[in-house]
Amino acid sequence: MAGESPRREFYVATPEEIRSGQTSDIYFFRTLEVLKKARKDATKVLMEATVQSLPEEWPWAVLSGIEEAVNLLRGKAVDLWALPEGTLFTAKTPRGIPVPVLMLAGAYGEFCIYETPILGFLCESSGITTRAARVRLAAGDRRVISFGIRRMHPALAPLIERCVYTGGLDAVTTPLGAGMLGKEPVGTMPHALTIVMGGPEEAFRALQKHLEARVPRIALVDTYYDEKTESILAAEEITNLEGVRLDTPASRRGDFASIVREIRWELDLRGHKDVKIYVSGGLDEFSIPALAAAGADGFGVGTSLSNAPTVDFAMDIVEREGKPAAKRGKLGGRKNLLRCESCGTFEVDARKCPSCGGKMAPVLVQYLDRGKPVADLPSADAIRAYVLDQLKGRKI
Repeated sequence: MAGESPRREFYVATPEEIRSGQTSDIYFFRTLEVLKKARKDATKVLMEATVQSLPEEWPWAVLSGIEEAVNLLRGKAVDLWALPEGTLFTAKTPRGIPVPVLMLAGAYGEFCIYETPILGFLCESSGITTRAARVRLAAGDRRVISFGIRRMHPALAPLIERCVYTGGLDAVTTPLGAGMLGKEPVGTMPHALTIVMGGPEEAFRALQKHLEARVPRIALVDTYYDEKTESILAAEEITNLEGVRLDTPASRRGDFASIVREIRWELDLRGHKDVKIYVSGGLDEFSIPALAAAGADGFGVGTSLSNAPTVDFAMDIVEREGKPAAKRGKLGGRKNLLRCESCGTFEVDARKCPSCGGKMAPVLVQYLDRGKPVADLPSADAIRAYVLDQLKGRKI
C-alpha cells in the first residue's frame, strides 16, 4: 500500500479500491496483521451500528446506505442484518437503548478492514436522505427538485441524487443520476442563457423557438430586471409557458414571500393562472412553508441537501465468541430489536409497545448469510414509496 501512486485526473476511489480496503483507515490493516500473527483473526464477533444522537436535534432520521454495505460484503463469510433501507428510526428507544440499524457477525478478520467504508455509506447517505424527507414534509404536495450536485464533488452526484429521490423528492437534474433511477433529468435554463442571448426577451424567444417540444418551458426571471417584469415578459414570449423560476440572490430579496405573492397576482391578473411559480436559492425545510403559503408551486433545493449533516454512526463489537463484550459506554450483547406495529416505536426485548401498548414485531432483515444474499434489495422507487408512507403524520 505504501509508495506514491500515479497522479489522477479526478480524485475519486474506484470500486476496486474500495473493495480492496484502500479507502479504509490504516489501523485496521495493522490490527489485522497483529491478529493474524497472534492467531486471533478468526475470533467470531458481533458488531452493531448505532448513533448516540441525531444532528440538529432531528427527532428521527431515514436510514440509507444499506444496499452499498451489502454489495461491499457480498461473498465474504459474514452474516448481515439491517433495518430495511428507507426506515425512519430514532437514535434511541424509550428506554435509552441505541437502536442498532445494522448488525454484522463473523470472524473479525473477515471484515475488519471494511468498517470505514460501511460507516461512510451509512453516515453520509442517511444525512442526505433525511434532509430530503424533511424538505418533502415542509413542501407538502408541491413539486421539489434537487439542485444540490453542484455544491459537492461530481463523483458524488449519483449518490446525492439517489438519496434525495428515495427521501421523497420529485426530480433530479443530471443525466447520470436520473438514468440510474430510470427517470428523465429536469431543467430548462440558467442565467447564462439570458446573458449570452443579450437579455430576457431574446432568451425567452429562443427558448420558445428552439427548445425541443417535450421539455416543459420554465423561464428563469431574475437575471436583469425585476422578477415581476421578467415574469410578464416570459408569459408574453412563451406561448406554452409551464412556469417561472425565481432564483433571486439574498442581497435582492427583501421579503421573498411578498415577491412570490406579487408575481402570482400579476400573472393571474393577465390570464396566466396556469403558470406555476418555482423558487430556488438557499432553501431548506424551514424557509419553504412561508413561500408555499405565498403561492409558490414548487422548489429547487440545493446546498441544504447535498451538504446535509452526516448521521454520526459508530460500529462497535458487542459480542465475542457468543458472549457479551463491549467497550465502556456501549451496551454489550445481541439486541432483539422490535418495532410497534401501531405507532412505529422501537424497543429491545419488549413484550408490548412502551408508547402505546401495541404489538411489537421483529424488524431487522437478514441480507447476507455467510456472504450469500438471502433477501432482495428494494428498488429506488420502492424505497421512496416506503419513506413517503412513513412520513404520513410526521412532523419535522
